Amino acid sequence: MLAPALFAGGAGCAEEQTWNRAALAQPVSQPSLRLWSYAVPGVVLGCSQAAMQDHLAGGTTPFAQRDSGGGAVLTGPWMLSASIVLPPDHALVSTGTVSSYRWLGVLHAGLLRDLGIAAYAMPPEEVRLVPPAGALKWACFGGLSPWEVVVGQRKIVGLAQVRRRTGVLLTSGTLIAPPDWPLLCTALGKDPADAARLRACTTSCADELRAPLLATVLAERLHHMLIDVLGERDLARPHASVP
Repeated sequence: MLAPALFAGGAGCAEEQTWNRAALAQPVSQPSLRLWSYAVPGVVLGCSQAAMQDHLAGGTTPFAQRDSGGGAVLTGPWMLSASIVLPPDHALVSTGTVSSYRWLGVLHAGLLRDLGIAAYAMPPEEVRLVPPAGALKWACFGGLSPWEVVVGQRKIVGLAQVRRRTGVLLTSGTLIAPPDWPLLCTALGKDPADAARLRACTTSCADELRAPLLATVLAERLHHMLIDVLGERDLARPHASVP
């Protein structure tokens, strides 16, 4: 079992964003890591989507805003996320914004292939060949960015990052089960037909394996792979859970 300081099972979307901000509040000298699963649905808006809070404020779905760009993310029992915090000069993130995603996308694709899922981290030159998200641009999983993970062209892992003078935060979100896309569309006042479009351009571990996959099982495997890359001796003591 992963220690509670490494794996926040049943966390809320606001707790995750609070931890992420706290991790970059001071200069980062060593890597640190936190994995997240969610007891209830929540919506995480991209940093440029503040206007969408008006739709969420009157509803019952918890929401938060992250410091990275991109579209809205629907967290919930169908997702396992990771927060990886690195010093600004760390070799994994010092080569540039897009290239910093490569190792993380390749790692996730390898993890899913080990489970029997034909996953692939899509390089920039192939992403440019994928038709643009168009009407789904408002949703993170409605489009593709370099090194995000797909099965065919259906997205299964989304990536994001925040770069500060103090350090770099890389985040990932893996769909372990089909999300409640109608809930996301309703919460944000979007076209109900977008739910079917989101289902068509995404997939999940449960869809691909034709069987459920526990978040704890995937978290254990992801943790071990990240430790292999980051080095257990170099990994800083994780931040305590946010009350």
